[in-house]
Amino acid sequence: MVKILAISGSLRSNSSNTNILRSMMELAADRIELSIYDGMGELPHFNPELDDELAMATVRDWRTQLQAADGILFCTPEYAHGVPGSLKNALDWIVASGEFMHKLTAVISASPAPDGGAKANAALVQTLRVMMAEIADDSILCIPAVYNKFNDRAELTDLETERALMSLLASLVNEIDLQAIS
Repeated sequence: MVKILAISGSLRSNSSNTNILRSMMELAADRIELSIYDGMGELPHFNPELDDELAMATVRDWRTQLQAADGILFCTPEYAHGVPGSLKNALDWIVASGEFMHKLTAVISASPAPDGGAKANAALVQTLRVMMAEIADDSILCIPAVYNKFNDRAELTDLETERALMSLLASLVNEIDLQAIS
């Protein structure tokens, strides 16, 4: 079983980005266990003085979930041409602890804009690569006009987007399989 931890860059319970991850749970093959991290809104503001062996339970849980995953899947909106502050805060908590060192990672951005949140996507990829995450080029996707991809029940209805998500997921799982045999 391949374990993938999915992380939405949005705290809204019914965000398009979270709905994309929920759709990917349905698209995932039987050998993929895809779970969505739901603690980002509970993480305190990053303060390196609090980051020691007695780190708060929410920070320990965040790190534990990252460590337990074979791969990580992000889906984020774009705010002010970058990633949302809550996502950046979550990443700040793990810069020094190393959970992303050689962790296979995929990055999706989704936006109502025609570029699909390309600036947030590029910023997130850059931040993750600085943290030593391994991101293959075919594990990066921008989804434009995201509001047109779902019906009123938050079900993915766009076949092209579904294919792109399946391809990205297959790429991530393939990279995980290759890493496991090397």
